[in-house]
Amino acid sequence: MTMISRLLFGPFRPGIEAMRPVLYRIAYAWCHDAALADDLVQETLSKAWTRRAQLRDEASLKAWMVSIMNHCWLDYLRSRRDFDDIEDLQDELESAAESPEACCNREQVIACVRAAVARLPLGQRQVLTLVDLEEFGYAEVAGILDIPVGTVMSRLSRARAGLKSLLEPATQQSAVQPQLWRVK
Repeated sequence: MTMISRLLFGPFRPGIEAMRPVLYRIAYAWCHDAALADDLVQETLSKAWTRRAQLRDEASLKAWMVSIMNHCWLDYLRSRRDFDDIEDLQDELESAAESPEACCNREQVIACVRAAVARLPLGQRQVLTLVDLEEFGYAEVAGILDIPVGTVMSRLSRARAGLKSLLEPATQQSAVQPQLWRVK
């Protein structure tokens, strides 16, 4: 990087470029559509770049960018549906993914978990991915999603319980072993 580009861009450009894989993981977990996830990440990076002067603390870059992506995601949802209140949509929106029971076997555990996460309501899926996968704190997630910390905790609890109930039938099914007979 030349001296002029350092003066123009500072440490911000490498920081936002390094966030692309993290943003994609989160976006894909939310929407389960590779093309849409790419679009969300691109829009987020573009908005972050144009609003870079608004970032006051470089340590909070990740949370700031995920917050921007959340707003992009909500804007996308608003453009796709007719509804009165985004809060109603977030609690009820479910993805049309296959059930874990239909797709799960020993070689497809990851696909089974992803499908179970996809069946969770949007609000629960967002909180689960941010807390459990991206390791944000409750307060950070509350700031990103613009919801109270108590809502983060209750959605996370419901998401974990829902995930457990979705995955239990699959684990019980795989636990049933066929009987083998010894032949002499």
